[in-house]
Amino acid sequence: MPEFKYKGKLYYNPVEFVLDWIGGAWKMPILWRLREKTLRYSEIKKTLSHISDKMLAQSLRELEENGLVNRKVFAVVPPHTEYSLTDLGKKTIPIILSLRELGISFMKTSGAYTEDLEFFPNAKSIKKK
Repeated sequence: MPEFKYKGKLYYNPVEFVLDWIGGAWKMPILWRLREKTLRYSEIKKTLSHISDKMLAQSLRELEENGLVNRKVFAVVPPHTEYSLTDLGKKTIPIILSLRELGISFMKTSGAYTEDLEFFPNAKSIKKK
């Protein structure tokens, strides 16, 4: 398979690329939160209680740079920013769901799974408006 260079980094296969693109501790949980509706920064932060402000801002910036998340700034008082999935970002949701199902399967095999286990630990659900 040919090499692929993106943002100065050399990739040798598409799986390596996509894992770097959406991988990491927080990118997939953020994408998952945005799957149903547009959210403000503070709403995302509330559902990911263990993420630092620095890491959330960095992850959102990377997701936006990679074309997965839209960022819309409202110049009102008080100002606020909303985040939503792009069409490309929406394509990641079935992949994340498949990884979730694989994870549950592995957890059940190991005896670590319980029915009340949430998709991502310590995540609170967001009620639809």
